[in-house]
Amino acid sequence: MEPDHSQETNRAFTHQAESFNASRVANSSELLEVIARHAQPRSEERWLEAACGPGVISRRLATIAGTVHGIDSTAAMIELAKREAANAGLDNLTFEVGDATATSWADASFDGAVTRFSVHHIPVPARLLAELARVVRPGGRIVVLDHLADDDAQARSWAQEIERLRDPSHWASLSAEGLRELGRRAGLHLIHEQRFAFDLDFEDWLRRGTDNQASRDLVELSLSSRPESSDCFHIQTESQGRVLQLQMWLGVWGR
Repeated sequence: MEPDHSQETNRAFTHQAESFNASRVANSSELLEVIARHAQPRSEERWLEAACGPGVISRRLATIAGTVHGIDSTAAMIELAKREAANAGLDNLTFEVGDATATSWADASFDGAVTRFSVHHIPVPARLLAELARVVRPGGRIVVLDHLADDDAQARSWAQEIERLRDPSHWASLSAEGLRELGRRAGLHLIHEQRFAFDLDFEDWLRRGTDNQASRDLVELSLSSRPESSDCFHIQTESQGRVLQLQMWLGVWGR
């Protein structure tokens, strides 16, 4: 990551570590199972979770794969991942602080790799896919899950502004075609992709990102000018409160 943005990301995720680990979006069985189902790790295989955060995906994969290793640039996240793995009694998990776009691992060190909600935090995210393609063996799988940006420029710009006000570590969400292109540039072939809506509690989402009232006020102001073309970032009011609906994209690439 670029130095300044890397520092911003570490500050943001140190702040969010505990709340993200406990959040519905991190622990959603829907998201965990769709990743596990398409990763298809075998009991003798070694898998990598890139930008692993508190290791929620790693812990799920560890119940299927032989061993799982997680890497994340935020030390607070790695300490939390280690603690949660120990609490769960999982001894086939290891974690390290490091840059997922430039690891120290040798070529073809893993049978497969997964990354979730990382692409939109990384400047020049092609670096991430190139690195995963390098460390995963030929014949292995790479699974990416992230939320989408609209194809329409106005809608995309509107949502990105809100995301950055809420969480300065946000860099840029990509369209489905942008995500596909990451894999193509890394020399991967797309095996499967799917798009689906996912609902979050808006107030929880906003609170986890920032405790700055000025930023929250600007988010509220921005919400009032939603472009009609916006589809990937939508807020609706229901009986239990406001719900943020994001469009998710899952891609499975073959190495």
